[in-house]
Amino acid sequence: MSSTAQKENEQTKKVTLKVSGMTCTSCSQRVEKNLQQEEGIKSVQVNFAVEKAYIEYKPAQIELDQVFELIDQAGYKAELMNDQQKKLSLQLAGMTCTACAQRVEKSLKQLSGAKEVNVNFTMEKATIKYDPSQITTEEIKKTIEKTGYEVIDQEREEEVDREQKKVDEAFKRMIFGIAFAAPIMILMMIHMFIIEIPYYFTIITILGFPPIVIAGWETHKASFKAVKNLSPNMDTLVTMGSLIAYLLNFLAFWLPIISFVEMAASIITLHLVGRYLEAKAKGKASQAIKKLLEMEAKEARIIVDGEEKEVPIEDLQEDDIMLIKPGEKIPTDGVVVDGQSTVDESMATGESLPVERKEGDEVIGSTINKQGMLKVKATKVGKDTFFSQVIKMVEECQGSKVPIQEFADRITGYFVPGVLVLATWAFISWMVFPEFHRGVLEIFNLPWTFPDLSILALAILATISVLVISCPCALGLATPTAIMVGSGLGAENGVLIRKGEAIQTIKDTKIIAFDKTGTITKGAPEVTDILSFNNYSQQAVLLYAGSIEVASEHPLGQAIVEGAKAEGIELQEVTDFSSITGKGVRGVVDDQEILIGNRRLMNENNIEHTEHGSELERLEKEAKTAMLLAVDGKLAGIIAVADTIKEDSTQAIAEIEKMGIKTAMITGDNQRTAEAIADKVGISRVLAEVLPEGKVDEVEKLQEEYDTVAMVGDGINDAPALKQANVGIAIGTGTDIAIEAADITLVRGDLSAVISAIKLSNATFNKIKQNYFWAWFYNALAIPAAFFGLIHPIIGAAAMATSSINVVLNSTRLKKVNIKPSYKD
Repeated sequence: MSSTAQKENEQTKKVTLKVSGMTCTSCSQRVEKNLQQEEGIKSVQVNFAVEKAYIEYKPAQIELDQVFELIDQAGYKAELMNDQQKKLSLQLAGMTCTACAQRVEKSLKQLSGAKEVNVNFTMEKATIKYDPSQITTEEIKKTIEKTGYEVIDQEREEEVDREQKKVDEAFKRMIFGIAFAAPIMILMMIHMFIIEIPYYFTIITILGFPPIVIAGWETHKASFKAVKNLSPNMDTLVTMGSLIAYLLNFLAFWLPIISFVEMAASIITLHLVGRYLEAKAKGKASQAIKKLLEMEAKEARIIVDGEEKEVPIEDLQEDDIMLIKPGEKIPTDGVVVDGQSTVDESMATGESLPVERKEGDEVIGSTINKQGMLKVKATKVGKDTFFSQVIKMVEECQGSKVPIQEFADRITGYFVPGVLVLATWAFISWMVFPEFHRGVLEIFNLPWTFPDLSILALAILATISVLVISCPCALGLATPTAIMVGSGLGAENGVLIRKGEAIQTIKDTKIIAFDKTGTITKGAPEVTDILSFNNYSQQAVLLYAGSIEVASEHPLGQAIVEGAKAEGIELQEVTDFSSITGKGVRGVVDDQEILIGNRRLMNENNIEHTEHGSELERLEKEAKTAMLLAVDGKLAGIIAVADTIKEDSTQAIAEIEKMGIKTAMITGDNQRTAEAIADKVGISRVLAEVLPEGKVDEVEKLQEEYDTVAMVGDGINDAPALKQANVGIAIGTGTDIAIEAADITLVRGDLSAVISAIKLSNATFNKIKQNYFWAWFYNALAIPAAFFGLIHPIIGAAAMATSSINVVLNSTRLKKVNIKPSYKD
């Protein structure tokens, strides 16, 4: 090895990553272990407290992307710190088929610093995750422009107008084309069947120029760009079938062939008709974002110095006090500070019944106040609001790809070159075996075939037919249009899909693992029983337990605190507090050491409790969580806490099981309590006494057994497990970290939304399969028929446009699908 190469091999880089989803030091150790065993990692230190990983690595041996993958494999999410990684969403213009999108993707992926690239042809959007230390926004834009497409700078609010503008422009081009193509067809009919028109050839050649060259110029321009980049696309086929055919027309001056002007004008005009109808249909498919934007409040009434003042929604600030009258939209997310009313939250949750909201309750922006007057303090504005996040998640889903689409895109990439080869082969075959091909035409004797034409004319007709009949656009539209409609339908029903891949994966789920607290249960437990021993009173037990649990954030601990306050007990100050993960808490109250937790905590501290085993068993069989309290090394009592099961948990789990999907519950509760809760709701498998860091391991075991696993959770400690699962589903009422780690977010806090997500997945994927079937079926029949001259190019052009439109319209039928659980119908 040369000294230069050796120097490069030894060169190191340092990077600081933000690691989310870690709940304890075991998590940070897991990440460290995964990284340390990899060649090229010189040093790694993961700090659980600040959720950061400090890594020194050798770029010659390991890339930064591989580091991200290793952390992801450990079950956690890593991001670059200090804006080292950014996400850019760009609106593009000039793409006409999936081959264009693939070309842009390929160019962007070659850029150093581009982490993830998705280009959606249907929405004409490019989404790029990149490292700004390696590449700039301008470089990304220039790369797209060099590839032959335009980058449009615009705000989201302008999107609806821009889409309408596209439809209007397509309409104008279509009308312009028809204005000249129609007279050409009329003259052709007169010339052929009524009377010969003098200078007919010259007249139609002149009339053919505007529709073929001018109206079709955008198509030809895109075609030239594609050829220039050595990646022919759908436009290339249309250009060869129209513009090239128009130019071939002039061969009639020297060779015995028919005029191709009529055919060329019809092809380009039908193509323009198809483009217009496709643009309109795509607009229908993308109505989800439009409908969401229309729901946004435009103005807010705020109270300033005791007076009402109306301001545009853009001028609203956090902590502004908004006044919302009955029938008005709540301008933005906030907390009710005065008043009581019912609020229609159907736009967010999909539930038709209004919910009660009073002082202290949170409200969602753009929902409708139904009855009383409310004063609401704004807590989130602009891009931070729930509504903006919903739109962002729907856009992310619509911009992502599912595995079946990636497969189809690869095939489509070879489709157009294949068609060009087939068209060339058709021409050669007709010229080499003329009698065979004439014989085929005579056998079928179709009214639009003309066996008596010269073999050169027939060969050109067959070649053009193959070119224009092929329709990769239908293949390219099959998945994104279904995803667009499906994600919109999900948003209307409180199911937000962040990654399109989840739509394909969740339908194949064999088992769904549920976290217990806050998912199956309400997460708002109450004290139900207090047992006291060794001369301690129930009041004393509640005093010690409540005093120490003040420092705890666990829902069970907070239930004890609330129980003590309800009894009027004055809680004492706690010192030396510490939490023992998965076991309980420890602290000092009134100079006495207090322990409260499960059997394992008592056993580790040699506190005798076996004589009270029967009481513990009784409480646990009643689905209550029993906690042992010890004071200065002696058992003082047992406090039982029960968490209320959500109203629809039992019905939802029963319906999931009927779908043939197994259910499991992962909980830190002891086996007996967990089984009691599982029996109540119908869970078929119980994974009890699982520490927070053990949830990932349990999901991995389920994956080994069932292959495809979905995980439903709501807490910070669920994030790694949600990431590990094939499909992570976060309850929308849960924490931001859990939602960020999930593939699907359920706005509603109940489990009925899980059923909606499964039904949505099945319905959407069925549409995708239908779309692909008809696209392939069409091509499988049409291309061979065109090869043998059985389809006239004009008919082929009409069929091509119809195929694309049919795929889009089939996707829009998803809107009518009912994805609600059967028990809610």
